[in-house]
Amino acid sequence: MSGVRIIFQGDRLWLSSAPALPEVEAELRLRLPEGHLALKVAEDHPLPEGVEALSLREAFPRMDPEDWARAGRAYQWLEWAAAHRFCGTCATALEPCEGPEAGHGRRCPACGRTVFPSNAMAIIVLIQRGEGPDRDLALARSPHFKPGVYSAIAGFTEPGESLEQAVHREVAEELGIRVHRLRYFGSQPWPFPNGLMVAFVADHLDGDLRPDPGEIEDARWFRLDALPQLPSALSIARWMLDAAVAEGAVGRLPGA
Repeated sequence: MSGVRIIFQGDRLWLSSAPALPEVEAELRLRLPEGHLALKVAEDHPLPEGVEALSLREAFPRMDPEDWARAGRAYQWLEWAAAHRFCGTCATALEPCEGPEAGHGRRCPACGRTVFPSNAMAIIVLIQRGEGPDRDLALARSPHFKPGVYSAIAGFTEPGESLEQAVHREVAEELGIRVHRLRYFGSQPWPFPNGLMVAFVADHLDGDLRPDPGEIEDARWFRLDALPQLPSALSIARWMLDAAVAEGAVGRLPGA
């Protein structure tokens, strides 16, 4: 992928077999803060010779991780720009903010409303119980997962809610149990389409698994040496699970 020009067609990234992507007419052009040019072409734009259009998930195994992360960042900027062309208060076309302190926001010339790029905040939590090498992990599968795949519990935060409160609420709603001793694991920008995933490890406090049938297809406790099929290596869920297996005990995960 070109390190300068990043092209999307809908939610699909252009990958070229040539050293650089071709010049194209774009519906939307953005110069990203780090200087790269992000472009969005029309859905009916013909694919140039030697170019493939892949989803970010499909592109992940084909790309250098740094290039993939850069493409995900470009996609989030393009999505934000496309969704913020007009003022939400008076419907006037927004204009770029001006001045050295303007950042990358847009301002309404009619009513003065200013908007800035933001992420949808989400949490993901890996729940453990037991001690030492016999620890179990609570994993669940959504009906939207590939067959056989289980993962950690995740969900979006709600307005006025802290990350920790979101963890407790999501676990109670989706699994019917309570957790305690939350430890921060890490975070990951999540370009599907514009999230920031914040990961925690937590200990089981009480309750039996009672998955919410509207959200969860199945949920079980798994031993570290008998884990099911796991999510893709591109996700922080997999990073947590790989760390748990590598350490041999969830209690020694980074952040524990």
